[in-house]
Amino acid sequence: MTYLNARAGRPGPPCLACPLRLKPAFEDKSDDELSFIQALKTDHRSLAAGSDIIHPGQENAELYTLYAGWAFRYKSLPDGRRQILNVLLPGDLVGLQASLLAAAEHGIEALTDVELCVFPRKRVWDLFARMPKLAYELAWLGSREEAMVDDNLTSVGQRNAGERIAALVISLYRRADALGLVSEGSFAFPLSQQQIADALGLSLVHTSKTWSKLRKAGFFAMAGGRLTLLNPRLTARMAAIYDSAKAPRPLI
Repeated sequence: MTYLNARAGRPGPPCLACPLRLKPAFEDKSDDELSFIQALKTDHRSLAAGSDIIHPGQENAELYTLYAGWAFRYKSLPDGRRQILNVLLPGDLVGLQASLLAAAEHGIEALTDVELCVFPRKRVWDLFARMPKLAYELAWLGSREEAMVDDNLTSVGQRNAGERIAALVISLYRRADALGLVSEGSFAFPLSQQQIADALGLSLVHTSKTWSKLRKAGFFAMAGGRLTLLNPRLTARMAAIYDSAKAPRPLI
């Protein structure tokens, strides 16, 4: 595997002092569990925006936790058309499916500059043999990623263009808020309109027109790479998303 502009070799923060673990999005871990995770970790890797974290067809892909930055998982057709399957934020598990298969059936690309905690695939089975609770959480995180893909498929199949964009924006807003990334209703929003189109099954022209209509209608404002949600309740209602606050989730 070739990492574009990859920087490795520094240990990163120890798991016992990981600042991500202080975020309300995540469950607490025992000292024994954190020590075990620390022993599994082999690297703390940095990649530039646009780099492949995992490329389609890659063999022997490793498992990662996204420590900082945004990424996305995608599949491409032979003619270059691409479907973005889901967006990954700090704390998300990266590459579980690829690490369990002989070859990756999708790609994962860094949307921004990212930092990754690296876990070798050959040691993932240690979780099942020695730490069944962590093994269960690994499976839970895989199911969570599948649920996010289900949500996106529901948008593509049943929501109109405005509802699709509203659903994407409100879901990312809520996930970012749980990570402490939202300030006064505003958060960094690195997705381009082409990437939004690739995620939602829309043409670039339709995405651009719909995005402009929602912005002019006062749903959100965009400036300096940051999106400000002006009316979260209205945006959630338009997207028909009424989920209550999510319970803390595992962080490997």
